[in-house]
Amino acid sequence: MDNGRRRHGTLGIGQVASRSGIAASALRYYEAEGLIHSERSPAGQRRFKHDVLRRVAVIKSAQRLGIPLKEIRAAFATLPAHRSPGKRDWQELSRSWQQELSIRIEQLTRLRDQLDGCIGCGCLSLQSCPLRNPQDIAAESGPGARLFEEVEE
Repeated sequence: MDNGRRRHGTLGIGQVASRSGIAASALRYYEAEGLIHSERSPAGQRRFKHDVLRRVAVIKSAQRLGIPLKEIRAAFATLPAHRSPGKRDWQELSRSWQQELSIRIEQLTRLRDQLDGCIGCGCLSLQSCPLRNPQDIAAESGPGARLFEEVEE
């Protein structure tokens, strides 16, 4: 890195891509989606602050957990705009995702446990299928096809 870059404490898109393992095109997409931000150099090149590496790492981890970009963006909107997020900020963010992931794990465990009774049964009965229509809740909506997910309260 040359002295000008070191002095300004910013990284070019190629440096961020190299250090994060994310393609430059993905970084441009994340920026267009409002997940990361850059400033423009006098020559019009994107310049990123170092904290973008942490944001990209969080994006990658969240995506691996199945968290959609829309939810990641909403979570990032709660982070401080006037300073780089600190350890406490990231802990609060991860706590909210942990709750959501616990719910998903419970739902997947329930699905897994019910699945063994349905494999090969071929019933396709919407009145009795515990996976697609528990307690015939679709009947409450009247006739016709329905797309729904079981909601726990």
